[in-house]
Amino acid sequence: MLDIQSFIERLSKLLNHYDLSSSAFADRIEVQRSSISHLLNGRNKPSLEFIMKVNDYFEEVDLNWLLYGKGHFPNNKKENNDSQTVLRNKTLDQNIAARDKKSIDNIIIFYKDGTFKNFTES
Repeated sequence: MLDIQSFIERLSKLLNHYDLSSSAFADRIEVQRSSISHLLNGRNKPSLEFIMKVNDYFEEVDLNWLLYGKGHFPNNKKENNDSQTVLRNKTLDQNIAARDKKSIDNIIIFYKDGTFKNFTES
């Protein structure tokens, strides 16, 4: 049976290891931000979908470690998958930006002497 308090500690360790806020973590695995908050506060237990999303995104996380504290974190796959993780993070960041559909049209820099410079994307 899953010891929820120990699971929360391991989930927190995962967030700290990757230097992720709960919001950034939620965005990475594509779950609602509130669900992470509810998990970390012990209000909810993790769903199978949540566990599988963590497993799919973070290949370095051993499911036995995440669920039961058995095994190692990060597991040995990390050494072989650093470039894949970087690529996956970059792709996710691009997907998040595309989802937000916000792009910079122009940037204006104002100088103390009253002049300015306008940069527009070509």
